[in-house]
Amino acid sequence: MPTVLVLGAASDMAVAIVKHMAPLGYSFQLAARNANRLEALKSDIGIRFNASATLHEFDALDFASHVSFYKSLPVTPDITICVIGYLGDPEKAATDWSEAARILHTNYTGAVSILNVVAADYSEKKKGVIVGISSVAGERGRQSNYLYGSAKAGFTAYLSGLRNKLFQSGVHVVSVQPGFVFTSMTAHLTLPPLLTATPEIVANTVYKAIQKKKDVVYVKWFWRWIMLIIKCIPEFIFKKLKL
Repeated sequence: MPTVLVLGAASDMAVAIVKHMAPLGYSFQLAARNANRLEALKSDIGIRFNASATLHEFDALDFASHVSFYKSLPVTPDITICVIGYLGDPEKAATDWSEAARILHTNYTGAVSILNVVAADYSEKKKGVIVGISSVAGERGRQSNYLYGSAKAGFTAYLSGLRNKLFQSGVHVVSVQPGFVFTSMTAHLTLPPLLTATPEIVANTVYKAIQKKKDVVYVKWFWRWIMLIIKCIPEFIFKKLKL
């Protein structure tokens, strides 16, 4: 029975991923701050799908604890899915470093810190799958979320480099690029329905990407072309746009 470590397991996307994979023969290591919040999820997948799960305290911002956290897991996970994310308040972050730091460290530094630990282990064992949930926001900086976008840009580049590095070791790295997603993190935003995915769509995309050994996947296919167009806009025009 393959074991999946889910980092940031309390998020809506993570819950959907677990529920999607639970009937398919996987067991889970669910990691998040205040892991007791995950009791309901553990019980649900146990009752409905007979899937086993263990709960683990994990703080993406406590970098010093990441090695001991990983070593404390009951078994080495076959698959690690990083769903760590924090949108934050971009207006506050522009003048409040504590908010800016939380955005940057949650979306980039914390994710890199723990995945470096996982990657070293997988590389030594010459097997494993790492899935990182990044964002199309990282493909070009926009005034509405440039701090979040910059962190996701870094994370996307990190996943690309990690995939390149671990290929010879037989370890596969998947980059998942969602566009808008209906979650509690985006509940305060007015999102265009046609461009917005549900957590369940994200979950299905993640599972298919693992099975088909995809490198980079866009949750809704058209985001690849939307972002291509946005990236092609000349800077002298782009800087005048309100995006």
